[in-house]
Amino acid sequence: MATNDPKAPATAADGIGPIVSSAHLADGALPALSEVEFGLHLVSHAFDRWVVRCMTAAGEPGLTATEVNVLHSVTHRGRAKRLADICLVLGIEDTHLATYAIRKLEARGLVSREKSGKERLISVTPQGEAACLRYRELRERILVAGARELGISPDAMSSVARLMRVLSGHYDQAARTAASL
Repeated sequence: MATNDPKAPATAADGIGPIVSSAHLADGALPALSEVEFGLHLVSHAFDRWVVRCMTAAGEPGLTATEVNVLHSVTHRGRAKRLADICLVLGIEDTHLATYAIRKLEARGLVSREKSGKERLISVTPQGEAACLRYRELRERILVAGARELGISPDAMSSVARLMRVLSGHYDQAARTAASL
């Protein structure tokens, strides 16, 4: 039965069906997965736009989403990071993307690299830490305040985050399988 609640999700009963970008993929055994995939596309692009524009507003224009995320990862817990750890945490498969991001951040004075034995460690600089703090302040005022108004409980958000992490593992495994075909 259709509902008059504008916040209610569209259902087959509404005559709309699943909201997907590729009906030929939703025509299989699990149409809901196609809905999730379409949502992931939208969220991914929106998140990338957000981090770039927020960092621009925080005084660091011209960074890509990858560069902003690398900066936040390097800033995390105030400890120097290895390139391999940054790539692992952020799910970056091509290390040259992270290396390029680190070089750009280093050229801007946001991170520094130092040699430790055979490895190079990447650390946030005071300028990089200040940029991350300005980003955090803007995030709290703009994004967090708006997200709280949605009325979604922190537990529900954590459940979505858990589902996304679990699905990422399934997609990684499927990618390995597809690469072996």
